[in-house]
Amino acid sequence: MALVDWMRLLVLATLWGGSYLFIEIALVSASPMTIVVARILIAAVCLIAYCAATGIRIPLTRAMIVAFVVMGILNNVLPFNLIAWGQTRITGGVASIFNATTPLFTVIVAHLWPGGERATPARVAGVLIGFAGVAVLIGFGSFADLGNELPGQAAMLLAAFSYALSALYGRRLTGVRPMAAAAGMLTASGIMMMPVALAFGVPSEPLPSRAALLAIAALAVLSSALAYGIFFRLIATIGSNVMLVTFVMPVVSLTLGAVILGELVEPRHMAGLALIFCGLALVDGRILTLFRRNDGAPPGPR
Repeated sequence: MALVDWMRLLVLATLWGGSYLFIEIALVSASPMTIVVARILIAAVCLIAYCAATGIRIPLTRAMIVAFVVMGILNNVLPFNLIAWGQTRITGGVASIFNATTPLFTVIVAHLWPGGERATPARVAGVLIGFAGVAVLIGFGSFADLGNELPGQAAMLLAAFSYALSALYGRRLTGVRPMAAAAGMLTASGIMMMPVALAFGVPSEPLPSRAALLAIAALAVLSSALAYGIFFRLIATIGSNVMLVTFVMPVVSLTLGAVILGELVEPRHMAGLALIFCGLALVDGRILTLFRRNDGAPPGPR
């Protein structure tokens, strides 16, 4: 992974990390269905307008439409609904832990996927260490809630698995401009969500509060439209490693809390960060390559 890919991953982690906060704010006065439908439709409109203004063509061949639909299901329709519903039943800490299982699923799926990425020992070890780091950073107190509200936890776990599938399937869109791919996927998602919204109903009264409306707007523009443009760019350059973003998201949250809100950084936070960085370094592979070169190099002058 090049430095620019790590920077994009950091930006993506910031945008997606903020989505959980936006969802919590919106859930105070808006239903999960309202949040999901509004998020998808607003993001789709923004991206279509951007592509039209910049002259980016959205391919509408039969193969591309099928790819947009499948990606919409795996990356939007299923996980958005599962996460929004799951967060009404579990705490943010538990949600973050389950979200961090995405790279674990991705390694397994990528190993079994035709033409996927082999699950090397270093890659597996890196993912496991990174997951342990997330658990330490968030705090073992969150594990006290495990076993309670199993439906909410199962929803988060299924969302993580769906994201893992999308990271592999998304490679079919690597020949499409990132913003065009994001626009096609979100448009297909919006079309699919409309019958669901009509069937289950999007409450019209009472209207969401101003804070909820602002949170939904931020969720759509920042955590969806902009974020998915970066997501598809990363799929084209680093493949399924894009799902390492779920390890970086708690790091961003901790850093923002310390810098902006003055929150206390505890020893467990530093230990969790160290484990996460070690896991990411193992998955990246450059440190191991450096060690191998040093071990195989002839002895030089002392």
